[in-house]
Amino acid sequence: MSSTRVLLCLLTAGLVACASVPAPSSAKIRFPLDGIRADGLSGPASGLVSIDYEFCVPADPRVLEEIKRLDPSVKISLVARGRIGRREGQALCLGNTHQPAWRSVLERLAARPDIAEIRRCYFE
Repeated sequence: MSSTRVLLCLLTAGLVACASVPAPSSAKIRFPLDGIRADGLSGPASGLVSIDYEFCVPADPRVLEEIKRLDPSVKISLVARGRIGRREGQALCLGNTHQPAWRSVLERLAARPDIAEIRRCYFE
């Protein structure tokens, strides 16, 4: 076999392997975390605020119970769509970073297969 064919086979195998690896759960968190302090607050000292976020999960009571266990800050709506666009059969979940271990909370939520993305939420 020529070296070109070997190289093509290796490249193809590499591409197939990359395509089958799921995206890291941190990729589901669609806002930057680096400006958030350990206490979950962000901004200048005279105007610190928590960062609100939203995500959707199936509107199953067992799922919602688990979400509340993972993130005690979460408020759940079966009616509001949010900016994320809750669909029929889903629950809109709103949480915030002003809680102990906020980064771990977000990472555990993002690791769930039933959460597609977590977006920053702006209340206007």
